[in-house]
Amino acid sequence: MMRKDILFFVCGCLLFGCNTSKKVINNVQTVEEPGSRLSVPLVLEQGVPVYSVTKINYKRNNKPVFNILFGQPVVVSVASKPEKWGFFQFPKIGYKQNGLLQAKWNMKPDAMSAYGMDNSGSATSADGGKTWNLQEKDEITPEVTLPNGDKLQIFTPKPIKTDSLNMPKPLLTGASTDTYNAKTVYNYYRLNDLPANCQAVYIKRLKKGETEWKDEQDKLYDAKAARHTTKGLLPVVWWGDMHIANDGSVIAGIYPGSLIRDNGTIDPKSGVFFYRSTDNGHSWYIQGRIPYHADTLADVKGNKRMGFTEPAFEILKDGTFLCVIRTTDGVGIGPMYASYSKDMGKTWTKPRVIAANGVLPRLLQLDNGVVVLCSGRPGVQLRFSENGKGDTWTEPFEMLPFVNEKDEVSCGYTGLIPTGEDSFLMVYSDFKYKTPDGNIRKAIKVRQVTVKPN
Repeated sequence: MMRKDILFFVCGCLLFGCNTSKKVINNVQTVEEPGSRLSVPLVLEQGVPVYSVTKINYKRNNKPVFNILFGQPVVVSVASKPEKWGFFQFPKIGYKQNGLLQAKWNMKPDAMSAYGMDNSGSATSADGGKTWNLQEKDEITPEVTLPNGDKLQIFTPKPIKTDSLNMPKPLLTGASTDTYNAKTVYNYYRLNDLPANCQAVYIKRLKKGETEWKDEQDKLYDAKAARHTTKGLLPVVWWGDMHIANDGSVIAGIYPGSLIRDNGTIDPKSGVFFYRSTDNGHSWYIQGRIPYHADTLADVKGNKRMGFTEPAFEILKDGTFLCVIRTTDGVGIGPMYASYSKDMGKTWTKPRVIAANGVLPRLLQLDNGVVVLCSGRPGVQLRFSENGKGDTWTEPFEMLPFVNEKDEVSCGYTGLIPTGEDSFLMVYSDFKYKTPDGNIRKAIKVRQVTVKPN
């Protein structure tokens, strides 16, 4: 159990901890979700361990909700030597143009100085993820396919040096409020006042019928957005998910989001910004925002955090926009929040805490309607929502064992890809993989999961 001063939860938070009842019959583990929500503060606890092949009959109020099969984890690749932070982690998964699965992982420092570097490990699978072959160079896997057949992927260029630019006067100069970077000084500028290459959205595009990806600097229209410089560099960071809305437009849920308030000052807390493109990604206009709002009953350190970051964004089958968001963790592990939009991202519900921890949450709605949520750190967790709305979640299912919040068993970053109506593959890192010769090394793993609602 973690220290009781880390995170507290009140009645209504969707965390269930060790109160869950479990029993095994005919190799099927029955998990009974607690029938009541305790009104006393709850502490963060580990979820249901599913480290190897596990069949789950998941019940709520003594009624079956899910049948879940967690397949055996498959090792994609193992580091040949001990690796520093940033290397052999942050995995992704996607389909190559020839239909093969491709897993990719980071092989560079987790630092601004590494932005724009093309350093990745990668492997491909021709049998649905059962076996993997390393490849010398990874291939771009698209984040979205447009109605006109073009494919897009957001990319991050090298930070732009500002000493040769005609920079405007900053709106704000100040030190970071993040304890990790307390001595770092940032200058914030109005997006519209910056040179054109500092305002741009950087995208790779594969046009329909072509075979070569090309880089673009596309236009971003947002009078209240700001970007920052530090150490003489301006990072052009526009990270997040892109999806095709029901009207054929492209919606991007992006971080970091620095907002210029109506009085001309900078909001000190970062938020999530949503942009819409009606010209196949060549220009992007502000659609809506989710500003940071701390639930201090759930997160006693909420007011000390830098804000929202790393949003997962999915358009559900009924047209609802669902966003699950990480909180920055400079003062310790922060909770995940969820927010919903019924008007294509223009307005959003007040974010509410749905889990005690989670970096870079990932969302996926399967064809059977089940919404999958993957996140981590500490460990790696999967959650499911059966009603297609993403407003009620199961307990977390733990992919890796961990001792406490400081136990680095994984980077916690994951990837999801559907493999059928009821199934998907997830990719994640395991920092404590034991090799056949007894060494502990970082490894990249994939796992097939099948989940069927009752």
